[in-house]
Amino acid sequence: MTMKYLPIDSELFIKNRSKFVAQMIPNSIAVFNSNDIFSTGADSTLPFHQHRNIFYLSGVDQEESILVICPNAKHEAHREILFLKETNDHIAIWEGAKLNKKQATETSGVKTIYWLEEFDTVFESLMADAQVLYFNNNNHYRQAVEMETREDRFIKTVKEKFSNHKIEPNFPIMEALRGIKEPEEIALIQTACEITEKGFKRVLGFVKPGVMEYEIEAEYAHEFLKNRSKGFAYTPIIGSGYNACVLHYIENNQKCKAGDMLLMDVGAEYANYSSDMTRTIPVSGRFTDRQKAVYQAVLNVKNEATKMLLPGTIWEDYHVEVGKLMTSELLGLGLIDKADVQNEDPKWPAYKKYFMHGTSHHMGLDTHDFGALKSPMQESMVFTVEPGIYIPEEKMGIRLEDDVVIQSHGAPLNLMKNIPIEIDEIETFMNA
Repeated sequence: MTMKYLPIDSELFIKNRSKFVAQMIPNSIAVFNSNDIFSTGADSTLPFHQHRNIFYLSGVDQEESILVICPNAKHEAHREILFLKETNDHIAIWEGAKLNKKQATETSGVKTIYWLEEFDTVFESLMADAQVLYFNNNNHYRQAVEMETREDRFIKTVKEKFSNHKIEPNFPIMEALRGIKEPEEIALIQTACEITEKGFKRVLGFVKPGVMEYEIEAEYAHEFLKNRSKGFAYTPIIGSGYNACVLHYIENNQKCKAGDMLLMDVGAEYANYSSDMTRTIPVSGRFTDRQKAVYQAVLNVKNEATKMLLPGTIWEDYHVEVGKLMTSELLGLGLIDKADVQNEDPKWPAYKKYFMHGTSHHMGLDTHDFGALKSPMQESMVFTVEPGIYIPEEKMGIRLEDDVVIQSHGAPLNLMKNIPIEIDEIETFMNA
């Protein structure tokens, strides 16, 4: 089975499994299931997206796969096992060949590969010697999925069948591990950012009055797919004029008008890793004085906020400081005054009228990635930086966003440093 993206060295997944094992309780077993394939009706399905945890630990990127980790298994061969859907000539013709056992080992570094029909027998034998089962739960702070997943069904079955075993969530372990990126992961995110850069530069030469938002979306899609990406890492936001003030505007169906600003929150994925970029440009190719002033205010906040992303920084404290930066800029723009600040509700400061969302989130295998938010920031964490100012009465929303890597010392590494962001850069590209 081949993917659009280039092969990833299995050493990454071997390393990730080793880190996970180091956090496991003795005499425990962990199971990771692939995501479901979701039906759209009749015989149609949505494109398959692998569960990020099993991909993080194995690199296996196909449906109906299971990873079992059992460090204390009596048989060394059973300490890491991949269970896969057995490929055959029929599947190869109708769906495309799946991983064979040799390919699965080359991809993952896991030496023991079984077909799925052997799972129940092997799993029961392992559970006979295990005391604790780690299940693959999702306690992400933004999680709001109501659908029962393949993982949920597995957990329900296991609890009924092995009621005497202690059940532990793996989320605390995965949150800590996935929040700190290996160099190989940062390289993959960098590739996703470079693909996004190509899309943005393509669009800078395309946007003009009269263009539809969905036509711009199509330009990005073309460039992303052309560069080994499956497409967008998340549903793109292409909002012109007032639409830019709607934080999660995804209709992308309006005409871009002369004089309007165009906000584009888009990012390519690469090898399941996300990029997350926002740029705001003038539809007519040149900023008005007012647009320049608001744009520069947002850029100032982004630049100063970025400097705060250092080892030891507390996420909540960071957002308080960013709020102070934004308050200063809004005062300078005349959008709020000193009385607004003096009389503000501490729970909803004055700046929130024009900047109502957070500034940074973890990013990686998920656009809003796993990562501890209550612990101090650490080296090799990847964060977005994305302040914005939204002025509905002026039909103008401006947000700017880059992806950065926390360094051991000094300012973070900007993975999007080559994507135009300065006013003169934008105008030069648009009028070339």
